[in-house]
Amino acid sequence: MKVALAYGQGHLEVELPDHTEVLRPRPSPGLPDERAALLAALESPIGCEPLREWLSPRAKICIIFPDITRAMPNARVLPWLLAYLHQHGVTPEQIVLLNSTGTHRPNTPAELETMLGQAITTRYRVINHYCERDEDLVAFGTTRTGVPALINRHAAEADVRILTGYIEPHFFAGFSGGPKALMPGVAGLKTIMSNHGAANISSPQATFGINAGNPIWDEMLEISQRVGKSFLLNVSLNEAKDITGWFAGELAAAHRRGCAFVRESAMTRVDAPFDLVVTTNSGYPLDMNLYQGVKGMSAAATIIKPGGTIILAAECREGLPAGSPCDRLLRTAKTPAELLARIASPGFAWPEQWQAQIQTLIQTRARVLLHSAMADDLVRAALLEPCPDISAQVRAELQRLGPTARLAALPWGPLTIPYIAA
Repeated sequence: MKVALAYGQGHLEVELPDHTEVLRPRPSPGLPDERAALLAALESPIGCEPLREWLSPRAKICIIFPDITRAMPNARVLPWLLAYLHQHGVTPEQIVLLNSTGTHRPNTPAELETMLGQAITTRYRVINHYCERDEDLVAFGTTRTGVPALINRHAAEADVRILTGYIEPHFFAGFSGGPKALMPGVAGLKTIMSNHGAANISSPQATFGINAGNPIWDEMLEISQRVGKSFLLNVSLNEAKDITGWFAGELAAAHRRGCAFVRESAMTRVDAPFDLVVTTNSGYPLDMNLYQGVKGMSAAATIIKPGGTIILAAECREGLPAGSPCDRLLRTAKTPAELLARIASPGFAWPEQWQAQIQTLIQTRARVLLHSAMADDLVRAALLEPCPDISAQVRAELQRLGPTARLAALPWGPLTIPYIAA
């Protein structure tokens, strides 16, 4: 059978055996009137008063929005939100729009214009967060390892914080959205490295679908609440990027409601593990680089047999990206086992080590191949095997494994999180 894998800004069609178990998100229709549903959510939020009651004539307002690596429909959501604020007396001069880049690169002016629309970038103050600029950060106590809990000054000093984003299962934070807009979205590098440290990443609770009891998510929420009261405006999306739900209101309560909604469409039970799993990183923008690609690997890893094979299709138009902290870290070792041992050594700390740690943890259980636009030597430098032809590779694997081998495909990658029935 032919299966269309999400890849870049289109699809990659591959030929897979008829017995392949294809796991997709459950169908979730878009809202018939997204804007009307937003306005209703702002007027009847979860766990707090309507957003208009948070506003005052001179209030400083910080709207935090996701960066270019996220599929959040900023260009639709933000004009509706801004119009609502203006309707209730807020002027453009009161507003700062803060790009929650976390440890990612800043977005260019052209990218911001594409993400937000020219009407926003020319009328409002739009700024990138820089996690290493200490002068831009304010401390709110310390993390659980004693590192300062640093948050961007624009968010920290605002009278009204509005956290936008979208909710999907996250490979070590349980679900995205919610407190992630502040921590790690606009947090300091040292703070993020502490929260994403090797001990937390290796916790069995730091995985898809688990928030409470997950040491990473618990601390994200704790630090975000120290900053003060924030109004959450999260969405859920289907694979067409239509908005399927709005979750607005008090940070923790609104996020809980959204996670419960997303769990129903995005998490799928299977009866037994698979010998071979073909997965993606859900296409653009999440498969822009290999740093994000570990999410697609992680989705497949939830159902792979020990010693099985994962094939990831991710365009990686930006490479890893080259020269990034993760790129440099992967190049320090010749094998996944060597790198994993280094990361686990006492006192080791490296920016973005969590991506390499999760990748190499997966590689202790499975072989991982990558189909991408990257040159083969760059794929091997990232400690992965190139896969130029997915269909041919699957045929070769099944010839080796025999006709009883179990095969699954995740055409939308981490938009579908499978788990094995207990």
